[in-house]
This record gives sequence, C-alpha cells and structure tokens, in this order.
Amino acid sequence: MRQSNERTGGELKAEVFRKGIHLLIALVPLLAAHNLSHTALLLMGGILFYTWAESMRFLGFSPPLISNVTLAVIRKKEQGHFALGPVTLGLGALLSILLFPPPVMAFAVYVLAFADSASTITGKLLGRIRPAFMAGKSLEGSLACFAVTAFIGFMIFQDWRIALAASLVTMLVDMLPLEDFDNLLMPLAAGLTVMAFYLPLPFLLA
Repeated sequence: MRQSNERTGGELKAEVFRKGIHLLIALVPLLAAHNLSHTALLLMGGILFYTWAESMRFLGFSPPLISNVTLAVIRKKEQGHFALGPVTLGLGALLSILLFPPPVMAFAVYVLAFADSASTITGKLLGRIRPAFMAGKSLEGSLACFAVTAFIGFMIFQDWRIALAASLVTMLVDMLPLEDFDNLLMPLAAGLTVMAFYLPLPFLLA
C-alpha cells in the first residue's frame, strides 16, 4: 500500500510539474498582441526544436537539458515512446493565433492553458467517476474543464451564452479519449464554437 501511495504521489507531482510547464502557453496571447508573426515563428521554432530533441532522446542521443525535463514530466504510458504532448500544445496555440481574431484567440489559448490543466489536476486529485467511454478520464475533471472554460469565456466576452456554449463543447471534447491530441482539439473547438455562433457580435469585428 505504501509503495502504491508513493507511486501515486510521484505521478501527481510529475503531472503538476507537467501542467506548470503547460501553463506557460498562456503567455501566447500577450506575445501575439505585441507581434503576431514573431509569436508564430517562435511557436514553430519551439515545435521543430522539441521534435528534434525528442527524436534524439528516443534514439538515445538526446540533449541533456531537454531530455531531463522530458523525463521529469513524462507519463508512465509514454515511456519508450515519442512524447507528443508539447508538439500538440504548440500546434494548438499556433493554430489559435492564426485562425481566430484577438478575443477568440485569447479565449482558445486560455482554454488550452487553464481549462485543460484544471481537468487533469482535478481528475488526478478528486476523480472518482470514470465512465468506460471516457477511457480512464474522470467526470470530475471534465466538470472542472467546463467551469474554468465558462469563467474564462464570461471574463472575455461578458456574455453567459457564449461562455456556456463554448464550455459545453469544450467539455465534450475533453471527455473524449484523445490522449495528447486534446491539446490540439480543445482550443480549436472552443474558438470555432464562438466563431460559429457569435461572429456577428461587434467586439469580434472591432
């Protein structure tokens, strides 16, 4: 039992550290507001550099710094495999800043940074209800995703209709067994929901 608790504690610690790095993506809207093209190039460069470094690690020739960080946050099921999470994280943010106007872009990236992290940490700490179709994910985690997305949506758009619509879609995506591809699909789902239903609103056209 003690060994199991230590293993669980170690996994939670690694997940918290992983999501701490994940939260850095929240800086993207600020950088994009300053210079969109430079931010896009920074994200693309980061994706390419990580892909190279992780490929080297997988082949046994990895750079020490990048490899040490990767090994510190890698999940047990990812051991022996290419850790795809940072790639889909970068792509999710990159597509958000390229596809959406500023307020929607900020919303999509904040969903990626905060709602996804809340879902994972809540699921690890409090998750008890795990329906089979969620493939190990918890209902508590997805509800945390809904709540955080709704809060972000209302703070940005000042309209509960937008917040709740995007929250519902984002929660449904979060409930799917997407593995690391949720980093890509969650911000796109959140942003496209706002664009599809609320594009005529004046603040989106400003």
